[in-house]
Amino acid sequence: MKFAKAAEIIAKSNSMVVLTGAGISTESGIKDFRSRTGIYKMAPEYILSLDYFFKNPKEFYQFALENLYHPDAQPNVGHEILAKWEKDGWVGQVITQNIDGLHQKAGSREVIEFHGSMNTASCLNCGETYTAEEMLHRYREMDEFYVCGECETRKERDRFIKPDVVLFGDAGEWFTPEGFSTILGRIGAADCVLVLGTSLKVVPFSSFPQHRGPDVPLIIINKDETPYDHAHNTVVIHDSIGKTLLEIEKLL
Repeated sequence: MKFAKAAEIIAKSNSMVVLTGAGISTESGIKDFRSRTGIYKMAPEYILSLDYFFKNPKEFYQFALENLYHPDAQPNVGHEILAKWEKDGWVGQVITQNIDGLHQKAGSREVIEFHGSMNTASCLNCGETYTAEEMLHRYREMDEFYVCGECETRKERDRFIKPDVVLFGDAGEWFTPEGFSTILGRIGAADCVLVLGTSLKVVPFSSFPQHRGPDVPLIIINKDETPYDHAHNTVVIHDSIGKTLLEIEKLL
C-alpha cells in the first residue's frame, strides 16, 4: 500500500527534490558515521574538526584516507534508480550529505554535495586543486605532503591542502547565505520531497523538509524513525532503500 502511494506521488512529479544521507551509501559497503557499527572510535566532532586538521594534519589525513575515501565503491541500485528518475524527468535535484560521489558515478547530474567531496582537496591559500589520488600518493611519498608547493611565500599553515569536505568549525560552499538560498529555493519549488537514508536529526540538513510547500508530499525511506515520520502528508517506509526503490520503480 505504501509502495503504491509513493509510486503515485512520484509518477506525478517533475521537480522532486531528493535528500540523501549515509543510509544510501551503506548499501554500497560504506560504513556510516555514527551508528554502533560506524567508523568512529572518538567523537566525529573532534577528529573531523578544522582545529584537529590544523594541529594534526598527518593523523587527520591517515584517518580520512583510510575511512572516508572509497575509490572502489560502486553505486548501488538506489543511486542508479535516482539517476534514471532524473533522466525520466521526475527528479529535479539531489541534495546529499554524503561525500563519496556515488550519485554522480551513477549518472545523476543535478547534485548538491552539501558536505563537500573527498574526491578533491584544495590549498587554503592559492586554491590549487589536488585529486584524492594525488593526495594519497603524496601521503605515501612525502613528509609534508599536506603543504602546497605552489605558494611558498606564505607561512606553512596558510598553505595546508584541505580535503574539499566541510569540517566542524568550517564553512563550505553551501553554508553561505547564497548557498542556503539556492537550496531552500529548490525545495520550495519542489512538488515532492524524497528523503533517503538520513535520520534528519543533524542541523542544518534536518531543517530542509520544513521548507517544502504546505501541500507538497514528503516520502521518507529510512530504516530508523525520523522526527518527520508523523508529519502531514508524509509516506514513511522503514526498509532498505534499494529494495524499496525497486518496488516503487516496478509500479511506475
